[in-house]
Amino acid sequence: MGSGGSKSTALMLLVLNLGLYITVTIIAGWAVNQAIETTHETASVLSIPARIFPIYFPMGNMATGLLVIFSLLAGVVGVATSVTGVTSVLQWNGPNLCAAASSSLLTWALTMLAMGLACKDIYVGWTDANLRTLEVMTIIASATQLFCTGAIHAGAEDFAPTTLAAGTV
Repeated sequence: MGSGGSKSTALMLLVLNLGLYITVTIIAGWAVNQAIETTHETASVLSIPARIFPIYFPMGNMATGLLVIFSLLAGVVGVATSVTGVTSVLQWNGPNLCAAASSSLLTWALTMLAMGLACKDIYVGWTDANLRTLEVMTIIASATQLFCTGAIHAGAEDFAPTTLAAGTV
């Protein structure tokens, strides 16, 4: 079986994703910090619907708040998945690869949600350089996470049973 190539590919993509998700988490955390620090004086002059929310994002557009929150969530889950995925791929046995495959799929789904919000943020327009970096890093992370999920699933397929037990359909 060709598991050697899948193992090295998955390991390389997991390390790449670890760096991407750390960067996404840092930028999204910075944006949340900036929003929290400027919320009180900025949101106090807004009308009542905008004043209800506890965090107001003065930078970017109206899609920026959701982008930052979901990017932060995807980044934290992505870091955890990448770290545990590296240890699971290094062990390279059935149960560890199945756990890595399922957590990789969950991370990809969260990253796709953040990527969709990044595309909406780009479509609406008017963001500063840090938010553009967050948008681009989220889009790149969604693509590399897709390839990483595929490589882990290909490795986990080597450990799947190939024959059916007698009496099952």
